Amino acid sequence: MNALPPLAAAVTGVSAGAITTLLLPGGLGAAAGLLLCGGGLVGMARLYERRLHVQREQIFAGLGEVKVRLATNAIRLDNLSQRVEQMPMREADAAPARAAINELTAEVGLLGDLIHQVATTLADHDAQLTVAQARQASPPAKSAPAPAPVPVIDPEAARQARLDAIAAEREEAERAAERRAADKRAAVISTALSEGKVEVHLQPIVQLPQRRTRGYEALVRLRVDENTLLLPEDFLSIVEQRGFGPTLDALVLTRALAIARHLGTKQGGLFVSCNFSEATWSSSKALATLSRILDKYREHNGHLVVEMPQRVFRALDPASLGLLGAMSANGVRFALDQVADLRLDPIALFDRGIRFVKAPATLFQAEMAGEGSLDIAAGDLASMMARASIALVADEIADNPTVADMIELGITYAQGLIFSPPRPVKPEVFAEPEAAPPTAVSEAAPQRPTAEVLGYPPPASPEQDEAKPERQSFRSVLRRASA
Repeated sequence: MNALPPLAAAVTGVSAGAITTLLLPGGLGAAAGLLLCGGGLVGMARLYERRLHVQREQIFAGLGEVKVRLATNAIRLDNLSQRVEQMPMREADAAPARAAINELTAEVGLLGDLIHQVATTLADHDAQLTVAQARQASPPAKSAPAPAPVPVIDPEAARQARLDAIAAEREEAERAAERRAADKRAAVISTALSEGKVEVHLQPIVQLPQRRTRGYEALVRLRVDENTLLLPEDFLSIVEQRGFGPTLDALVLTRALAIARHLGTKQGGLFVSCNFSEATWSSSKALATLSRILDKYREHNGHLVVEMPQRVFRALDPASLGLLGAMSANGVRFALDQVADLRLDPIALFDRGIRFVKAPATLFQAEMAGEGSLDIAAGDLASMMARASIALVADEIADNPTVADMIELGITYAQGLIFSPPRPVKPEVFAEPEAAPPTAVSEAAPQRPTAEVLGYPPPASPEQDEAKPERQSFRSVLRRASA
């Protein structure tokens, strides 16, 4: 009976005075009632603790769902931003949309940071509460050594660690979104190439100083749908990475040959130039395929110029150089494009089939100002190349003062927005030419041997018989005699 009051005190947490009262005669019934009351309080405390645990689990689950939704909305905002960038609109119309998207992206990021801080704070609180409850449940024995001191956590370091974790999580989400966007764009580009949705826009190449159009450069575009037209900077990197370069080059070459066929019907010796991808230039198999296409349409090769970057030309292997010579033998002319170094060997370039050297106008201006590395005067470069039948082409010209500088340097051809932006090709250019109707031969009139066969002069035509000599005034005759 003496052990009952201490047990009640341990369970209910009553004071020592209450225990003394229980030890008096007649206090045994009160002790039993107090023990029952303490057991009820313990059960209520445990039930309350379980409810708190369930509520914390629900809070953590809700926070996780909010974080997932915020990450999804951030990815959607990124995709929306990319679609706005791809829309063909003016800069004045696109600026408010970009500003609104950037503001929404910032707010979503801020909400994500706040949610992460709340979750981290709740987790730290639960950890501290668990440690405190464990200490109260198992007090250290007298013989047990003193517990190790709890390390003091720097609040600033903890906050910085949380910020770093948030930044790493955001970067991972951005990388995942970029990978998904790249895969989606690659699938769109692959579908467009398989369906032949390749468009060619032409930018004129003019002759200086007359500014007369002497040729065109074929610039490729990719039609995704009726309202979306991708520029080369939007899809060329994906084309190179996914191995679509040879397919795109074959489509562009066939369209360039159709344009060359159309230009062949015009006067003035007009030409069209096109570009191949670096993957094609580095693959002998892809070059052989394009060489077969050029050999099939050999009659149009005189109006075609194939452009090649300077860095690619300097890295060609012997097999590619041999195919280059074969294409040159079939009448294909080449242009050295994206020139960054004007230290050239004209004779060697001519032997490889190079007939044009195309460089930015800023590079020629730098040589003109003495900032380049040429061993000759900038004004003598054009004449030196012309002696080897190679013409210089100044690219990326945007104003008339630059045109004047190019004329002063003696550069033959020029290209840039100052002359004309790239424009789409008319559909009738790609149409197959109609065959000429056969001339009907009269069955009634028998065929006679011609005068050339018999050895006599040809008879005069009826028009010549009916033509009368033109009367001239005496003054015109006198002027001719005195001339």
